[in-house]
Amino acid sequence: MDFTFTEEQQAAVEVAKAVFSGVAPDSVPSPALTPGAVADDFDRPLWRKLASADLLSLPIAPEHGGAGLDPIALCLVLRESAKVLARVPLLETGAAALTLQHYAADELSAEVLPLLAAGDLVVTVASAGRTGHEPAELAIAARQEGADWIFDGVQTAVPWAQAADRILFPAHTPEGRAVLALVPRTHPGITLDDQISTTGERLAEFRLNAVRLSAQETITAPHAWESLRNVLTTGTCALALGLGESVLAMTSDYTSKREQFGFPVATFQAVAVQTADRFIDLRAMEATLWQAAWRITTDAAGPLPPAGDVAVAKIWASEGVRRVVQTAQHLHGGFGADTDYALHRYHAWAKQLELSLGPAAAHEEALGDLLAAHPLR
Repeated sequence: MDFTFTEEQQAAVEVAKAVFSGVAPDSVPSPALTPGAVADDFDRPLWRKLASADLLSLPIAPEHGGAGLDPIALCLVLRESAKVLARVPLLETGAAALTLQHYAADELSAEVLPLLAAGDLVVTVASAGRTGHEPAELAIAARQEGADWIFDGVQTAVPWAQAADRILFPAHTPEGRAVLALVPRTHPGITLDDQISTTGERLAEFRLNAVRLSAQETITAPHAWESLRNVLTTGTCALALGLGESVLAMTSDYTSKREQFGFPVATFQAVAVQTADRFIDLRAMEATLWQAAWRITTDAAGPLPPAGDVAVAKIWASEGVRRVVQTAQHLHGGFGADTDYALHRYHAWAKQLELSLGPAAAHEEALGDLLAAHPLR
């Protein structure tokens, strides 16, 4: 493994840092003080800046107006976006672009990808399933009727659904195969019911009632859903890493200035030990993230399938981001809960990421199943 980033990937990071440098984490009302959603839409001005900087086109092939970079580049940009709590559907649109590029029909790719690259089309992904605790593809049933496909079912907690132009979702056929479909948000038979996330952002319960789509809008390639799921999961781990790094930096800055008994609290052994432990968490999150991103990008052989590396990354991300923000709140004292200070927002976003990733115990069980099926020699 070589985790040295290419010149193109490093350039993407520098551009991302420049764009996100002007983003304020508290640009919308605090979720702690807002009974409903903190905003009706995502940050459209930032979305336009990302498009102008060619960051939305990174994973899209040159023939469709993009740079042709890989999931690693997307994860690098997502890491930077999480440091400032950027309110944009960058993960969902980027993951959808990668999936459509590799698995969609040529006509659909030619129609959608140039619009995604230019920022003129927003795609979100429904991937939480009916309850958030079951395989997402089982939440919607798909059946063929002539040349068309008919979809029925419901998915919960779809991010940015009310603001997206199209929604990409998985479904299952009567034979148990997973398929994907791309549907306009306003398509007949679709209902979006408001939900509110831990961060105060709008989510939607996505309900389909006999929604008819053409074969061109339906992706039946065997590994399309697995690929999309892996990119979404790895991207979420990248968000957790970026958020954790920003929170640890806030904590280091605060404890180096806050004094007790005439000394900065950062010089106290108990404080130093706790921050050192969280630094170790972040380095483990980083190493496992890039291992997983490298596996799904290169499809390199290993003792376990890529799902094993993704499971390890999820274990560290879901546990690590929780420990980082809890330690930060503890070391900030009451100041960490002050709604005029941004830390409470990071705590809410970290909890949302932890919930999205799921409990570490579930990923450990999945990893155990993989080890049982692929004994290490």
